[in-house]
Amino acid sequence: MESANELTATQALGLMREGLLSVEEMAQACLARIRARDPMVRGWVHLDPELILRNARELDKREVKGPLHGIPIAVKDVIMTADMPTQHNSPLYKGSFPTVDAGCIKTLRAAGALIFGKTDTTEFASVTRGGTARHPLDPSRTPGGSSSGSAAVVGDFQVPISLGTQTAGSTIRPGSFCGVYAMKPTWGAINREGLKMLSVSLDTLGLFARSAEDLDLLADVFALEDRGPVKPFALRGARIVACRSPAWDKTEPATWEAFDRGINLLRDAGAEVAPLDLPAAFSALPDNHATVMAGEAQVSFLSEIRAQPELLHEDLTAMAKNSKGVTKGALVAAYDSAAQCRIAFDELAAGFDAVLTPSARGEAPVGTVTGDAAVNAMWTLLHVPVIQVPGFKGPFGLPVGLSLTSPRYTDRHLLQVARVIGPLFGARGAA
Repeated sequence: MESANELTATQALGLMREGLLSVEEMAQACLARIRARDPMVRGWVHLDPELILRNARELDKREVKGPLHGIPIAVKDVIMTADMPTQHNSPLYKGSFPTVDAGCIKTLRAAGALIFGKTDTTEFASVTRGGTARHPLDPSRTPGGSSSGSAAVVGDFQVPISLGTQTAGSTIRPGSFCGVYAMKPTWGAINREGLKMLSVSLDTLGLFARSAEDLDLLADVFALEDRGPVKPFALRGARIVACRSPAWDKTEPATWEAFDRGINLLRDAGAEVAPLDLPAAFSALPDNHATVMAGEAQVSFLSEIRAQPELLHEDLTAMAKNSKGVTKGALVAAYDSAAQCRIAFDELAAGFDAVLTPSARGEAPVGTVTGDAAVNAMWTLLHVPVIQVPGFKGPFGLPVGLSLTSPRYTDRHLLQVARVIGPLFGARGAA
């Protein structure tokens, strides 16, 4: 057997059910990997090995085993955990111990998951600088953000699953950079209680894993449901559209090549792939996203700037002071435009099995700036499910992913598509 930390959650669960792997053995393997690699990757901001092993032994004693029994799960440090601090990478919350679980954490614990520790993020998951996590393949580069640590520790085989959040591209982009699967579900499909809020109409819990099957497992645990019946999916005869989106001019050659390669692989496998040109109204979505995020962040960070403004990151201070001058009229106009585009996209995409689109501008950039969410923001604003599928490489040999999306509340269907397309991209994407 390969080292337990290298297993996907689905593989580990199979061995545990057969009595070939204990929760403690799984936890010990993950901790050993972390001891060896964390000095370089720096994905964790809180890790208590004694607590982890104590909880692992308790799980091993359970006669009734949940659907995530013993699976180590890392948690972005903007999500409340009752037995660990939640500090948001902010001096305002240094040492903060809320002693309550977020809704998603309660759900995971009830399913038998082993909540492992808290992962690095930019301050309040809302800026592109800060945090300590480094790319697992090249420490001179960012793993992406703001879910930096969550993507890095899964990409580095330190845990099989982690939680992030997305307001613009904070799950899909780091998933692409680190070469792992990532999912932004339909907005509102998973409880956001206990997550630090940046934008009430954008924030979404994000999921990281090393297989589409593991994402599907999480979808079961979080009771995701589609608006209609989920049908079996096969590539031969599938109808897929390729959408460059209004942000295509911001992408790099690594993404252009992955996009063309992905289209050709799908066609070779028997799928029909056609271009999708979005209506002119969609060109306003990037600006609308910026308006909504800025307008809602002003409300979200009012308490922080009133309490101790001198401790806030300068970008957060700018948001809280509405430095962009977003008016309520502009905010309403952005809401209304986005709502119309959501309806239009649902109708456009309904006739196809999936929409293929870039996950990031290109490979992970050098430095500590966590990357640009230009290609992600419109999909977050549209509230649609998005799954980042790994498999391609750029000129520096680093991961480049492609995303799949579909109408709102078709998450389970999209997972079926990802489970079929993922192995194709994984086996031949970098060939």
